[in-house]
Amino acid sequence: MDNEVQERNERKVKKGIVVSNKMDKTVVVKIERKIRHPQYGKVITRWKKVYAHNDVKPLQIGDEVTVEETRPLSKLKRWRVVA
Repeated sequence: MDNEVQERNERKVKKGIVVSNKMDKTVVVKIERKIRHPQYGKVITRWKKVYAHNDVKPLQIGDEVTVEETRPLSKLKRWRVVA
């Protein structure tokens, strides 16, 4: 590790929609993904809400944002708003 530069793994980046902006510098983002049911083949929408740090610009409910994985910022915040 003398003169080596440590490479950091690529961070996860996901797109989602803002569902809550009532907190200070935090937004709740709903991330949806579509999967095919293993037995019936029907396409199912699964979603997850994540807490994301936002200090760039004020966001409104319904805005589409890109979030990036980051170090833990609080008990629940593990994501950061990129755009």
